[in-house]
Amino acid sequence: MLTAKLWTSAAGSLLCAAAIALPAHADDERDGYSIGLWGDLPYSDAQVPGVWNLIGDMNAQPLAFSVHDGDLKAGSGTPGSTTPTTCSNELYQQAIDFLNALKAPAMFTPGDNDWTDCDRPANGGYNSLERLQYERTVFFSTPYSLGQRHLRQDVQAAPYVENRRWRFQGVTYVTLNVQGSCNNLCDTAPDPAEFAARNAANIDWLHGAFAAATADHSAALMIIAQADPGWDLSDPTRAPTRDPRTLAETDGQPDGFQAYLLALRDEVIAFQRPVAYVHGDSHYFRVDKPFLDSKGRRLENFTRVETFGDNQGNGTNDVQWLRVDVDTGSREVFSYQPQIVPANRVAVPAPPPPPRHHDGRD
Repeated sequence: MLTAKLWTSAAGSLLCAAAIALPAHADDERDGYSIGLWGDLPYSDAQVPGVWNLIGDMNAQPLAFSVHDGDLKAGSGTPGSTTPTTCSNELYQQAIDFLNALKAPAMFTPGDNDWTDCDRPANGGYNSLERLQYERTVFFSTPYSLGQRHLRQDVQAAPYVENRRWRFQGVTYVTLNVQGSCNNLCDTAPDPAEFAARNAANIDWLHGAFAAATADHSAALMIIAQADPGWDLSDPTRAPTRDPRTLAETDGQPDGFQAYLLALRDEVIAFQRPVAYVHGDSHYFRVDKPFLDSKGRRLENFTRVETFGDNQGNGTNDVQWLRVDVDTGSREVFSYQPQIVPANRVAVPAPPPPPRHHDGRD
């Protein structure tokens, strides 16, 4: 349960809100809908106007909701920056302003750059857990989303109020606080006790999401978290490497993900229906199927989706988002369309609009 203090604050804010609140089980008669996914933004002064361009592009489309999958800033603060790049309170206010500028309900799940890595001297040398508690206060003090319209969500018991679940038109969605930087087992000041408690809570919330999706006959389930936990041996430049059959990490780093991935794999197999796993962290847009069972067979119903992320050296080059079209009447339920924001194109300018063709009628 949320604390009485948090609920009192929530009640006051809801009385003042002009936004429309949608229930956690928001079902109507529409055949399909679209959602927006983004994350790992902004990482520099140049990307802040790019994020506003992205928000405008999202607002120009009829989205049911959007989710930012974590990392509100670069891994370390940028000296001389005019926008927030350390873990100061101003960083989180900037993010709230972004999310509340979105017309549709806007969700967020924390990233390592905005809490576990805040103890780096270049981030201000904050206490990481204190920054997470602050995020919980400013982003997650009510059971509602951010955005100009609100969607009510199911909330995990305190202190893990950032973990959310909601059902929308026959599909279940869940967010989990799963982090890069070895899930808080490495970097400047690793915290094994914090990891152990949060990892157990995440696994419990994961099991609960699959149980809820099974009970209400959801056509599919989408999981959104920040970390790229690594799935196989194929990409050591962007993620931890692990034996895809045992899911044990092979690169010598502390493994903050194996137990979680084993639980996920069991649930994906038992669920049978489509499961999309959305993450950021390694800054490389892709949609693929890297998850194998213990016999080395690909899990056909599982799709990994990595959102666009930072490319500081090229400004707004990767300040883009992903639209997911959701159709519970289709076999795979989710289909993916990257959205390249015209104003954020860097390498290749946006083309002019196509000429209008006349068909001979006035």
